[in-house]
Amino acid sequence: MSRGTWIFPPEPSLRLIVDTIEYCLKHAPRFNPISVAGAHFHDAGATVVQDLAYTLADGITYVQCCIDRGLKVDEFAPLISFFFYTHNDFFEEVAKYRAGRRLWARLMKERFGARDPRAQMFRFGVVCGGSTLTAQQPQNNIVRVAYQALASVLGGVQSMFTAAWDEPFAIPTEQSAELALRTQQVLAYETGVASVADPLGGSYYVEALTDRVEREARAIIDRIEKLGGMVPCIQSGLIQKEIAAEAYRYQKRVESGEQIVIGVNRFARPEPERRLELYQADTAAADRQRESLARVRATRDSQRVTTALAALREAARGNENLMPPISEAVKAYASVGEICGVLRREFGTFKEPVGL
Repeated sequence: MSRGTWIFPPEPSLRLIVDTIEYCLKHAPRFNPISVAGAHFHDAGATVVQDLAYTLADGITYVQCCIDRGLKVDEFAPLISFFFYTHNDFFEEVAKYRAGRRLWARLMKERFGARDPRAQMFRFGVVCGGSTLTAQQPQNNIVRVAYQALASVLGGVQSMFTAAWDEPFAIPTEQSAELALRTQQVLAYETGVASVADPLGGSYYVEALTDRVEREARAIIDRIEKLGGMVPCIQSGLIQKEIAAEAYRYQKRVESGEQIVIGVNRFARPEPERRLELYQADTAAADRQRESLARVRATRDSQRVTTALAALREAARGNENLMPPISEAVKAYASVGEICGVLRREFGTFKEPVGL
């Protein structure tokens, strides 16, 4: 919905996800097969409330599809985690994560009947940085990332990635990447904030804000459910339009000065021309990859590949789990392109509706 990185329509894409979860339950029970990613909703322009609501609505879809497959919620739900971007509004981000924890636990317990406390857990990771970082006065990004990391910890995060300050205009240097890591380590080892569970719990403001985020996110989820769930909302372009509209409103606020961005529309100053050693792609890399692929195709067992891809095609036409035939195709040295080509021919591709 935010990145445009799909291949297949929503239904076969969901089938592949449920196939993965089912396969991992049987063959890799300690592996986490899915992280429900709301990160790109927020970075594309969604508000905190939309970010949480769309992500949990996605989670509801995955859980329901697994139950429809016959999987037991207390067995697969503990393997589900979530992934978000943390932006700059400190207390809103804390409230988002606190509200998500409460809302997901209620949904799992009351709607899906989960009894195992682990199946009700809202485990999440975050990125601190993303679209909030600016090319203007870029060292301000060090401060932004540090505050975002603090908000994430106070919100109860389980894992974190901190972006480097120079990411708006370059691939990070070793020094800037190390500083991003040290930002986490100072929080973890020097501040003591990671030693307390829910340290802002009981604050009138934080509790009231958490209640509001939860209430408004639940209202969006209920509206999505009345429209048939996330799949029809994706197919109609509704969610994409709502995110685009909010991104436009935000940009208008920045351009008018209503939304303050330090170094961009407030406290800006002329900056010297930045001399950068930008990353240069190796122009020969594509040629080397093509040569490598040609060698594999020349030395592999072509009959085995043909048989494996035919088995995958037949499985895709039915309703069996696709992970075993995909694994067999990989073991036969079928390429990713060949495997996806088979599935494209059976599933088709997805083109989202265009609308403003």
